Amino acid sequence: MVSSELISALRGLNRADKFHVMQILISELAKQEMDLIKPNQSYPVWSPYDAVEAANTMLQFCQDGK
Repeated sequence: MVSSELISALRGLNRADKFHVMQILISELAKQEMDLIKPNQSYPVWSPYDAVEAANTMLQFCQDGK
């Protein structure tokens, strides 16, 4: 949980320092994301092919919107 003291300190930073903090946080997030993907593993990827139910739902949505 983020403390109110930290939020207050961040709000007090000038614009350049806020961007620097953002760069650090985004870099940390990117490193964590890379840890989620392991080499030599296979991962399922969703494809719209043969998604008849999804197509019917979208068609119904489009027809109801008229």
